[in-house]
Amino acid sequence: MDISVVVPLFNEEESLEELHDWIKRVCTENSLSYEIVFVDDGSTDSSWKIIEKMSKEDNQVKGLRFRRNYGKSAGLYCGFEKVQGDVVITMDADLQDSPDEIPGLYKMITEEGYDLVSGYKKKRYDPLSKTIPTKLFNATARKVSGIHNLHDFNCGLKAYRKDVVKNIEVYGEMHRYIPYLAKNAGFSKIGEKIVHHQARKYGSTKFGGWNRFFNGYLDLLSLWFLGTFGRKPMHVFGFLGTLMFFIGFIAILIVGGIKIYALSNGIKAPLVTNSPYFYIALTMMLLGTQLFLAGFIGELVSRNAHGRNSYLIEHEI
Repeated sequence: MDISVVVPLFNEEESLEELHDWIKRVCTENSLSYEIVFVDDGSTDSSWKIIEKMSKEDNQVKGLRFRRNYGKSAGLYCGFEKVQGDVVITMDADLQDSPDEIPGLYKMITEEGYDLVSGYKKKRYDPLSKTIPTKLFNATARKVSGIHNLHDFNCGLKAYRKDVVKNIEVYGEMHRYIPYLAKNAGFSKIGEKIVHHQARKYGSTKFGGWNRFFNGYLDLLSLWFLGTFGRKPMHVFGFLGTLMFFIGFIAILIVGGIKIYALSNGIKAPLVTNSPYFYIALTMMLLGTQLFLAGFIGELVSRNAHGRNSYLIEHEI
């Protein structure tokens, strides 16, 4: 099978049939064998009934339905588990992503050798509450991830080699960082394609702008930390703990030095507790010890965690 199209959705009953017909027409015109996997993320409207109806009329339509709303990442993860196509396309169900982009994305994967191609909605039709946080978010994501050629990490329209979606785990709200997840998994050829963005035809957006930015920022920090120190927590906690303990040790030497100097010269020695260095030393040495122990415990957990040696093997002889 050439293409699997994964469509996570939540309350998009108005657009589903139009989206299905559009994808079917594009794939048929370009002689691409395909399947469409609709993942209903706990919709409360008639979205699932429409998916059932389409699956009876078109055996290329598959569907998953969650008992409740879990989020876009969960929808993508379960959709990725079911796909069979050599190239996997993801798109939103609101018709803002154009299926006409599918052939171009497919060629970039199959002919140009990309592992992942992310859409770039250069001209957007979103409100300012969504576009301003998006620009800030993308600038931060480029800096932290090191993937400097992507302008729109959160674009729902993406294409992947099948190997990519089968070897990454999308969880929480990490769908924003699939390129970063792919890079950490060893899929380094990541490209971008300018895609057409359409104004929303039905309903309203299901995602808030500023809330999405702040949540995305926290997720990005988590992903950076796990990617950098996940297998070696002692490297960060041990370093910080040692540094703080060293600062505290220097401070206590200063306090002791002042006391010894006063006593050796017959000067009335000041109380140790009157010196600010005493409190600096106490605080830093306590914090340093706690951070060092946190790193040690993290190292033990890491060494005994399930899958601690679960490395991705590209070839095996």
